[in-house]
Amino acid sequence: MDIKAPTFPESINEGTVAVWHKRPGDSVVRDDLLVDIETDKVVLEVVAPVDGELTDILKDEGELVESEEVIARFEAGAPELPSAPPEPEVEEPAVAAEVSVSPAARKLADEEGIELGSLAGTGKAGRITKDDVSQAVSDQAGAPVAHEIVQAAQEPLLPPAPPGERVERRVPMTRLRASIARRLVDAQHNAAMLTTFNEVDMQPIMTMRRRYQEEFQARHNGTRLGFMSFFVRSSVEALKRFPAVNASIDSNDILYHGYYDVGVAVSTDRGLVVPVVRDADALSLAQIEDQITVFGGKAREGKLSIEDMAGGTFTISNGGIFGSLLSTPILNPPQTAILGMHKIQERPMVVEGEIVVRPMMYLALSYDHRLIDGQEAVRFLVTIKEMIEDPARILLEL
Repeated sequence: MDIKAPTFPESINEGTVAVWHKRPGDSVVRDDLLVDIETDKVVLEVVAPVDGELTDILKDEGELVESEEVIARFEAGAPELPSAPPEPEVEEPAVAAEVSVSPAARKLADEEGIELGSLAGTGKAGRITKDDVSQAVSDQAGAPVAHEIVQAAQEPLLPPAPPGERVERRVPMTRLRASIARRLVDAQHNAAMLTTFNEVDMQPIMTMRRRYQEEFQARHNGTRLGFMSFFVRSSVEALKRFPAVNASIDSNDILYHGYYDVGVAVSTDRGLVVPVVRDADALSLAQIEDQITVFGGKAREGKLSIEDMAGGTFTISNGGIFGSLLSTPILNPPQTAILGMHKIQERPMVVEGEIVVRPMMYLALSYDHRLIDGQEAVRFLVTIKEMIEDPARILLEL
């Protein structure tokens, strides 16, 4: 039978064969990962339709493929295994007899040294999925290690060279990186982009998190109360007051959106992606945190779908997690504004005539001056500042 590329969405014309995980002659079982197809936005996986053998590869790594184009040949049928002498009876661990494990999950668990018996499957009938194993890897590694892995993946390694020799390495730009580069250049060329700055005292939010974190997690099934949900909710309330910031330009028309779909920029080893928290105005802080956590896991595993990143009326980018103190975020077309968060740093501030030390964060709002006036952008950012410094305003919509 033919193995075909996935059906691409209308916004994607072609993809690139990224990695073949199987070679001709390899025996596979149903749902084994065969190949990754990289598009401008996401990486799509092609799996084995049934048990059988991969007989021929028609599109090698690096070649372009179109939607539903034949990329390989496949022979169906369970592979014949050589007969083996009966093995002595041994007591199997409970996981082998009772827990179902997907082939992709088992492969990842073997590579990462994860004990399957320690996992609770979230798939059908308790089946352990690749996502379950990936989450276990993330939990085991912790955030600092995960960040180091992302950084290492972003920077190509060069072989050691003799002293005095200058080494270079040329690698092709991935489709996602090329798409990001093209969109950012277009944003600078096609919009009258300006940035306004302010700073916010994070002490009230930090005090609230310390006071209610334990109770919040107990009430919401382990969900941690983070900073991003406060900024999403604050942005939504500010967007309601300044509709132009939630709008976009379509030719000579202004398209005002009656909904609030907030994109949250996530850095991955393949580049920056922006999954969208839809109808953020209707979500609680816990629901926002849950969605962001799910998106973060999907982004690390390359599992974000086109639907996860489609649309969006406003974007938030947090460069502070990498140590950025101040930056100018670039618009995410066709949106007209983007909020940049930064590192929290203790600084001396004058409060009621006295010098005190406060945990401060610089905020940056880049906006399209064709649609948003300067005073409107400043007032929008001040609104977010006021809500973060007095969180009760978020809940009371003041």
